Amino acid sequence: MPKVLTFQAAMDTVASASSRHLLLGNGFSIALKPDIFSYGSLFENADFSKATHISAIFKALGTHDFEIVIRRLQDAAVVLEVYEPSLGKLAKQLRSDCAAVKDALVSAIAKRHPDRPYDITAEQYVSCRRFLSRFNHIFTLNYDVLLYWALMQSEVDKLQLLPDDGFRHPEGNPDLPYVSWQQAQSATVHFLHGALHLFDQETEIIKYTWSKTDRAIVDQIRQALDENKYPLFVAEGTTESKVNRILHNAYLHKALRSFESCCNPSKNAVVIFGHSLAENDKHVLRCISYGAASKLLVGLYGSVTSKENRRAIESAEHLSSLRKEKRGDRAPLNVIFYDAASAHVWG
Repeated sequence: MPKVLTFQAAMDTVASASSRHLLLGNGFSIALKPDIFSYGSLFENADFSKATHISAIFKALGTHDFEIVIRRLQDAAVVLEVYEPSLGKLAKQLRSDCAAVKDALVSAIAKRHPDRPYDITAEQYVSCRRFLSRFNHIFTLNYDVLLYWALMQSEVDKLQLLPDDGFRHPEGNPDLPYVSWQQAQSATVHFLHGALHLFDQETEIIKYTWSKTDRAIVDQIRQALDENKYPLFVAEGTTESKVNRILHNAYLHKALRSFESCCNPSKNAVVIFGHSLAENDKHVLRCISYGAASKLLVGLYGSVTSKENRRAIESAEHLSSLRKEKRGDRAPLNVIFYDAASAHVWG
């Protein structure tokens, strides 16, 4: 088993890096609200009333992981069409169920999400903002608005955080009740798989905000869902299907390219917090192995010998091996593991 440093000791190893970039996974949200953002909790609050048999699929597969179920349904539809083309109606039903699982995930997150920013204490925001302030760019795979809230809480400390997500007042019409993505090159915060407060309106990508409406963001999101308007979300079950979704959306495509760019300079460092380095996010992780950033810090929760941590360690070491195999002319990828709990992200 590799040596596991404290978070501070791990960050000391990249003190001389030109830039430090952060990649967040669901562990960032679970660290604050495990009763809300764990898959088990989301499953318990998911509404499958329009397709009641879906609960049985989760049970049969022995999981509460929505992406695993989505992947199995997608694969089943493809295989069914090969073995029995005449069962096209059943394959269509499998894909419909796949979409229903994705919608249930979005709705469950919105339903369980904290209602207001002040449901999180000032002390928790202070700790989170101190953690975030260490990084030049922040990339998140999460759908909730906890990161957005934390970045906006400028009154809790004296940190000069200047987050920019590329959204601005719509050109020529600043009175609209939302802001729109202006493809700003200055963006430092990126939602790689979309988020609850981002919506694709075909002609523009918009973001709900409190300042434009005096209505809480979560209330706006829940109303949109009640009107069958779904936020920009990438919850496909495989990395291939995720890439296909990303490439067909300008905002998501730009966000992924931005991460790729941050992984390129050899003097840069990438820090991963709250992500298991799962195979279904390979499209993001390969930016690291195909890049030239020489340091990768990976957070581990709990015992280093746990099944989840062993898998994460193996995946991280595989990224390092890929660097040698695919990009032998570039700097080696030095992987450093740290105790995620010692980061005290939320205090």
